[in-house]
Amino acid sequence: MSTYNWSRPFDELVEGEEFATDPRVIGERDVLLFAALTGDHHPAHVDGQWAARGPFGEQVAHGMLVLSFAVGMVPFDPQQVVALRRISDVVFKRPVKLGDVIRVEGKLESKKAMSDEAGLACWSWTIADARGSNPPACRAKVDVLWRRSDPDANYDPFSGDHHGFLPIPL
Repeated sequence: MSTYNWSRPFDELVEGEEFATDPRVIGERDVLLFAALTGDHHPAHVDGQWAARGPFGEQVAHGMLVLSFAVGMVPFDPQQVVALRRISDVVFKRPVKLGDVIRVEGKLESKKAMSDEAGLACWSWTIADARGSNPPACRAKVDVLWRRSDPDANYDPFSGDHHGFLPIPL
């Protein structure tokens, strides 16, 4: 498991710090379930015979599946992280094939207080081959809305007037 401490308040984050997640294998079942959920049944993803004759020579995962897995692989602490605010500058560098093992590597590029309650942590992410044998699959910028202080131990995000949302100036 990643040794990065995701349970710190925003004000304790340090620009330049880095993390890497545990690895995850991309399997055919993942790809087929994603195709069923999204309706993206392109044969490069779901038809092994077609894909063998296609541009990648075999089945590949959907780029959005790989990016979605990356978001799920980062073990954000729900007591600290309010929401992903933006994913931008996404560049898919190479296909992820069935059986590939990926991990997310990230660096905190900047942080900005948004209010007394929350700040924006701006990360650069690389979705990399966990075995180190291929170039990165994807790069992205990920902005994360983070609490500025430790939540009360009795914190209930569904109580009060805020309905679980923090007011954030635009």
